[in-house]
Amino acid sequence: MALGWLDRDGRKLLVCRTLRTFGYGFLAVVLGLYLQQLGLNALQVGLVLTAAVAGSALMNVLWSLAADRFGRRRTVATMAVLMIAGGLVFAFADQLWLLVLGAFTGTISASSAEVGPFVTVEQAILPQTAPDERRTWLFSIYDTLGNLAGAAGALFTGVVALFARLGLSGASSYRPLFVIYAAIGLLNLLLFLNLSAGVESARVDGTRRFVGLHRSRGIVARLSALFALDAFGGGFVLQSVVAYWFHVRWGLSPATLGLVFFWVGVLSGLSLLAAGWMAERFGLLNTMVFTHLPSNLLLFLVPLAPAAWLAILLFLARMSVSQMDVPTRKSYTMAVVDPDERTAAAGITNVARTAAGAVAPVISGAAVGFGAIGLPFFAAGALKIAYDGLIYTVFRNVHPPEERRPLTSTERSEPPRVR
Repeated sequence: MALGWLDRDGRKLLVCRTLRTFGYGFLAVVLGLYLQQLGLNALQVGLVLTAAVAGSALMNVLWSLAADRFGRRRTVATMAVLMIAGGLVFAFADQLWLLVLGAFTGTISASSAEVGPFVTVEQAILPQTAPDERRTWLFSIYDTLGNLAGAAGALFTGVVALFARLGLSGASSYRPLFVIYAAIGLLNLLLFLNLSAGVESARVDGTRRFVGLHRSRGIVARLSALFALDAFGGGFVLQSVVAYWFHVRWGLSPATLGLVFFWVGVLSGLSLLAAGWMAERFGLLNTMVFTHLPSNLLLFLVPLAPAAWLAILLFLARMSVSQMDVPTRKSYTMAVVDPDERTAAAGITNVARTAAGAVAPVISGAAVGFGAIGLPFFAAGALKIAYDGLIYTVFRNVHPPEERRPLTSTERSEPPRVR
């Protein structure tokens, strides 16, 4: 069997990830349109979307600190219940305060990318479900399924037209999608409740901790700072920002943009599988850095393209390699901390990325509005290249277990270094 090395808990988490990101895929497309159909003005729509982003960040912080104590299974099951509730609130409520509350649960996604507590807890569990030498492959498969399911979800939004032909109109033609989203939450809940006790964190008694960390506090702090720099750069070229840029610069229609970003999802999803193959041969850190560098150089070329088709081609080429650092980054982070620190490490690094990435889109929008049309791409490319150089310099001698050479007798007798 192709995934014979993966235990049953790992397979269940892959199914959960696929189902959820399918839901996020169609939610990211229709959420703003649905809120507009409900009669909300632009400010109110922005308030709901902000509540969704803020709720995801807050839940990520809270659960990264509490999940191991509360129980990983109970944590993700609780979030699945909130996912069900959030979907039903959006399906049947039209009062602004209820929509803001439903969005703030942390389970209503304003983008197809998953940044909430589900992915933090699953990132901590997954390394326990496979051997070390398969860990990066597992994260590659996990992220590939997420990307492809999200792309499929984006295409699924075409079902709104079918609902309209069946007699539903206005906001009512969108409501069934939120019921489907709640059903996805129910399926996640059933799968989470059937996870084994083996997914829980190992307990380390008598060890001094800081927000769930002990020996790896320094390494997580350095990773968080560098990941924040990368995310800040990435925030300049979020999907919504790039779509807006293509519309302003080249006049691309929503239908054309939808097709472009469908292929973005497919290409970046397939590239994630190649990341596992490359990491086995060249190492995790090398794969992270040396696939990221060419993608960032391509960013500089996109705004310089003299024609729309060339700008699209360059952007697709960039996206075909830019995401290969995602599974390798997750695998590396989980490998260089102790097993009982993984939930905290995943939460802290994910929160750092989310917070830093939220700042740049405002600058990008202002730059495009003022006519500095290429600034988002140039800023993103420069910041991300700086990140590549820094992370390689800082961590080139920090190796995950599967890449470490056997110790000599002298080295075995030396006390371990404190991270």
